[in-house]
Amino acid sequence: MYLLVINILLAFIPSLLLVVFFYRKDNQKKEPPSLILKTFLLGFISVLPAALIEIFISPFLIGNSHLASALYKAFIIAAVVEEGIKLTVIKLFIFNKTEFDEVTDGILYTITVSLGFAFFENLFYSFGSITVLLIRGLSAVPLHASASGIMGYFIGKSKFEGKGYLEIGFISAVAIHGLYDFFLFYGGTLSLVVVPLLIIAGIIVMKLYKKALKDDRYFGRS
Repeated sequence: MYLLVINILLAFIPSLLLVVFFYRKDNQKKEPPSLILKTFLLGFISVLPAALIEIFISPFLIGNSHLASALYKAFIIAAVVEEGIKLTVIKLFIFNKTEFDEVTDGILYTITVSLGFAFFENLFYSFGSITVLLIRGLSAVPLHASASGIMGYFIGKSKFEGKGYLEIGFISAVAIHGLYDFFLFYGGTLSLVVVPLLIIAGIIVMKLYKKALKDDRYFGRS
Protein backbone atom coordinates (compact mmCIF):
# COMPACT_ATOMS: atom_id res chain seq x y z
CA MET A 1 0.00 0.00 0.00
CA TYR A 2 2.83 2.36 0.91
CA LEU A 3 4.53 1.66 -2.42
CA LEU A 4 1.30 2.33 -4.32
CA VAL A 5 0.95 5.74 -2.66
CA ILE A 6 4.54 6.56 -3.65
CA ASN A 7 3.82 5.49 -7.23
CA ILE A 8 0.66 7.59 -7.43
CA LEU A 9 2.60 10.62 -6.21
CA LEU A 10 5.28 9.95 -8.82
CA ALA A 11 2.51 9.79 -11.44
CA PHE A 12 1.07 13.12 -10.29
CA ILE A 13 4.09 15.26 -9.37
CA PRO A 14 5.56 15.76 -12.88
CA SER A 15 2.21 17.04 -14.17
CA LEU A 16 1.75 19.26 -11.13
CA LEU A 17 5.22 20.77 -11.43
CA LEU A 18 4.75 21.59 -15.10
CA VAL A 19 1.32 23.15 -14.53
CA VAL A 20 2.80 25.36 -11.81
CA PHE A 21 5.80 26.21 -13.99
CA PHE A 22 3.73 27.35 -16.96
CA TYR A 23 1.18 29.08 -14.74
CA ARG A 24 3.95 31.16 -13.17
CA LYS A 25 5.42 31.96 -16.60
CA ASP A 26 2.23 33.88 -17.39
CA ASN A 27 3.22 36.93 -15.36
CA GLN A 28 0.98 39.44 -17.14
CA LYS A 29 -2.60 38.43 -16.42
CA LYS A 30 -3.06 35.44 -14.14
CA GLU A 31 -5.77 32.93 -14.97
CA PRO A 32 -8.23 31.92 -12.21
CA PRO A 33 -6.82 28.95 -10.28
CA SER A 34 -10.31 27.42 -10.25
CA LEU A 35 -10.40 27.37 -14.07
CA ILE A 36 -6.90 25.91 -14.21
CA LEU A 37 -8.04 23.13 -11.88
CA LYS A 38 -11.18 22.54 -13.95
CA THR A 39 -9.08 22.37 -17.12
CA PHE A 40 -6.72 19.86 -15.50
CA LEU A 41 -9.65 17.68 -14.45
CA LEU A 42 -11.15 17.88 -17.94
CA GLY A 43 -7.84 16.64 -19.32
CA PHE A 44 -7.84 13.83 -16.76
CA ILE A 45 -11.36 12.74 -17.73
CA SER A 46 -10.68 13.07 -21.46
CA VAL A 47 -8.50 9.95 -21.36
CA LEU A 48 -11.70 7.87 -21.24
CA PRO A 49 -13.14 8.88 -24.63
CA ALA A 50 -9.64 8.80 -26.11
CA ALA A 51 -9.16 5.23 -24.88
CA LEU A 52 -12.51 4.15 -26.31
CA ILE A 53 -11.67 5.61 -29.72
CA GLU A 54 -8.22 4.02 -29.66
CA ILE A 55 -9.70 0.62 -28.83
CA PHE A 56 -12.24 1.01 -31.65
CA ILE A 57 -9.74 1.93 -34.37
CA SER A 58 -6.92 -0.41 -33.29
CA PRO A 59 -8.10 -3.34 -35.47
CA PHE A 60 -8.05 -1.26 -38.65
CA LEU A 61 -4.31 -1.43 -39.17
CA ILE A 62 -3.48 -1.98 -42.85
CA GLY A 63 -0.38 -4.08 -43.44
CA ASN A 64 1.48 -6.42 -41.15
CA SER A 65 4.99 -4.97 -41.24
CA HIS A 66 6.66 -3.64 -38.12
CA LEU A 67 7.07 -0.26 -39.80
CA ALA A 68 3.39 0.00 -40.77
CA SER A 69 2.31 -1.05 -37.30
CA ALA A 70 4.58 1.49 -35.60
CA LEU A 71 3.42 4.30 -37.89
CA TYR A 72 -0.27 3.50 -37.42
CA LYS A 73 -0.07 3.17 -33.66
CA ALA A 74 2.09 6.27 -33.27
CA PHE A 75 0.43 8.74 -35.61
CA ILE A 76 -3.19 7.58 -35.78
CA ILE A 77 -4.00 5.71 -32.58
CA ALA A 78 -1.89 7.86 -30.29
CA ALA A 79 -1.20 11.26 -31.83
CA VAL A 80 -4.33 12.02 -33.88
CA VAL A 81 -6.74 10.68 -31.27
CA GLU A 82 -5.09 12.15 -28.18
CA GLU A 83 -4.27 15.58 -29.59
CA GLY A 84 -7.71 15.64 -31.21
CA ILE A 85 -9.38 14.97 -27.87
CA LYS A 86 -7.35 17.71 -26.18
CA LEU A 87 -8.26 20.18 -28.93
CA THR A 88 -11.93 19.20 -28.58
CA VAL A 89 -11.85 19.77 -24.82
CA ILE A 90 -10.40 23.25 -25.27
CA LYS A 91 -12.88 24.17 -28.01
CA LEU A 92 -15.92 22.89 -26.11
CA PHE A 93 -15.17 24.02 -22.58
CA ILE A 94 -12.49 26.74 -22.55
CA PHE A 95 -12.24 28.56 -25.88
CA ASN A 96 -15.29 30.79 -25.38
CA LYS A 97 -14.64 31.59 -21.73
CA THR A 98 -14.21 35.30 -21.01
CA GLU A 99 -11.02 34.40 -19.13
CA PHE A 100 -9.50 33.18 -22.40
CA ASP A 101 -8.49 36.65 -23.53
CA GLU A 102 -4.85 36.25 -24.55
CA VAL A 103 -2.87 34.12 -27.00
CA THR A 104 -0.85 33.06 -23.95
CA ASP A 105 -4.00 31.54 -22.48
CA GLY A 106 -4.21 29.13 -25.41
CA ILE A 107 -0.82 27.74 -24.45
CA LEU A 108 -1.52 27.58 -20.72
CA TYR A 109 -4.96 25.96 -20.91
CA THR A 110 -3.94 23.46 -23.59
CA ILE A 111 -0.85 22.46 -21.62
CA THR A 112 -3.00 22.07 -18.52
CA VAL A 113 -5.41 19.76 -20.38
CA SER A 114 -2.48 17.74 -21.65
CA LEU A 115 -0.99 17.37 -18.17
CA GLY A 116 -4.28 16.17 -16.72
CA PHE A 117 -4.31 13.65 -19.58
CA ALA A 118 -0.71 12.64 -18.84
CA PHE A 119 -1.48 12.17 -15.15
CA PHE A 120 -4.29 9.71 -15.93
CA GLU A 121 -1.99 7.84 -18.32
CA ASN A 122 0.66 7.61 -15.62
CA LEU A 123 -1.84 6.13 -13.18
CA PHE A 124 -1.88 3.00 -15.36
CA TYR A 125 1.76 2.54 -14.44
CA SER A 126 1.25 3.12 -10.71
CA PHE A 127 1.02 -0.61 -10.11
CA GLY A 128 4.35 -1.20 -11.84
CA SER A 129 7.92 -0.17 -11.19
CA ILE A 130 9.07 3.19 -9.90
CA THR A 131 11.68 3.25 -12.67
CA VAL A 132 9.02 3.33 -15.38
CA LEU A 133 7.20 6.18 -13.65
CA LEU A 134 10.42 8.16 -13.33
CA ILE A 135 11.22 7.66 -17.01
CA ARG A 136 7.70 8.69 -18.01
CA GLY A 137 7.91 11.72 -15.75
CA LEU A 138 11.02 12.85 -17.61
CA SER A 139 9.82 11.96 -21.10
CA ALA A 140 6.12 11.26 -21.74
CA VAL A 141 4.82 14.03 -19.49
CA PRO A 142 7.03 16.77 -21.03
CA LEU A 143 6.13 15.38 -24.46
CA HIS A 144 2.42 15.93 -23.81
CA ALA A 145 3.09 19.44 -22.50
CA SER A 146 5.33 20.45 -25.41
CA ALA A 147 3.27 19.02 -28.27
CA SER A 148 0.00 20.34 -26.86
CA GLY A 149 1.58 23.63 -25.81
CA ILE A 150 2.65 24.28 -29.39
CA MET A 151 -0.90 23.49 -30.49
CA GLY A 152 -2.17 25.82 -27.76
CA TYR A 153 -0.23 28.74 -29.21
CA PHE A 154 -2.07 28.33 -32.50
CA ILE A 155 -5.39 27.86 -30.68
CA GLY A 156 -4.75 31.23 -29.06
CA LYS A 157 -3.84 32.77 -32.42
CA SER A 158 -7.02 31.35 -33.96
CA LYS A 159 -9.19 33.07 -31.35
CA PHE A 160 -7.88 36.50 -32.30
CA GLU A 161 -6.80 36.07 -35.91
CA GLY A 162 -8.50 32.99 -37.37
CA LYS A 163 -6.85 32.16 -40.71
CA GLY A 164 -6.53 28.41 -40.26
CA TYR A 165 -4.36 28.50 -37.17
CA LEU A 166 -6.25 25.62 -35.56
CA GLU A 167 -5.24 23.31 -38.39
CA ILE A 168 -1.59 24.37 -38.14
CA GLY A 169 -1.60 23.76 -34.39
CA PHE A 170 -3.23 20.36 -34.65
CA ILE A 171 -0.87 19.16 -37.38
CA SER A 172 2.14 20.41 -35.40
CA ALA A 173 1.04 18.57 -32.26
CA VAL A 174 0.32 15.37 -34.16
CA ALA A 175 3.71 15.51 -35.89
CA ILE A 176 5.65 15.89 -32.63
CA HIS A 177 3.55 13.41 -30.66
CA GLY A 178 3.56 10.92 -33.52
CA LEU A 179 7.31 11.09 -34.06
CA TYR A 180 7.93 10.56 -30.33
CA ASP A 181 5.76 7.45 -30.22
CA PHE A 182 7.04 6.15 -33.55
CA PHE A 183 10.66 6.27 -32.40
CA LEU A 184 9.71 4.32 -29.27
CA PHE A 185 7.39 1.82 -31.00
CA TYR A 186 9.89 1.09 -33.76
CA GLY A 187 12.59 0.62 -31.15
CA GLY A 188 16.29 -0.03 -31.46
CA THR A 189 18.69 2.87 -31.74
CA LEU A 190 15.88 4.97 -33.22
CA SER A 191 14.34 5.22 -29.75
CA LEU A 192 17.29 7.40 -28.69
CA VAL A 193 16.06 10.12 -31.04
CA VAL A 194 13.29 10.95 -28.55
CA VAL A 195 15.85 12.83 -26.46
CA PRO A 196 16.71 15.53 -29.05
CA LEU A 197 13.05 15.57 -30.10
CA LEU A 198 11.96 16.41 -26.55
CA ILE A 199 14.63 19.09 -26.26
CA ILE A 200 13.67 20.71 -29.57
CA ALA A 201 9.93 20.59 -28.75
CA GLY A 202 10.62 22.09 -25.33
CA ILE A 203 12.63 24.93 -26.84
CA ILE A 204 9.90 25.63 -29.39
CA VAL A 205 7.11 25.81 -26.82
CA MET A 206 9.16 28.15 -24.60
CA LYS A 207 9.91 30.43 -27.55
CA LEU A 208 6.23 30.48 -28.50
CA TYR A 209 5.26 31.25 -24.91
CA LYS A 210 7.69 34.18 -24.88
CA LYS A 211 6.36 35.39 -28.24
CA ALA A 212 2.75 35.09 -27.06
CA LEU A 213 3.49 37.17 -23.94
CA LYS A 214 5.17 39.81 -26.09
CA ASP A 215 2.33 39.90 -28.62
CA ASP A 216 -0.32 40.11 -25.90
CA ARG A 217 1.46 43.15 -24.45
CA TYR A 218 1.81 44.75 -27.88
CA PHE A 219 -1.87 44.33 -28.77
CA GLY A 220 -3.08 45.41 -25.32
CA ARG A 221 -4.51 42.04 -24.32
CA SER A 222 -2.42 41.70 -21.18
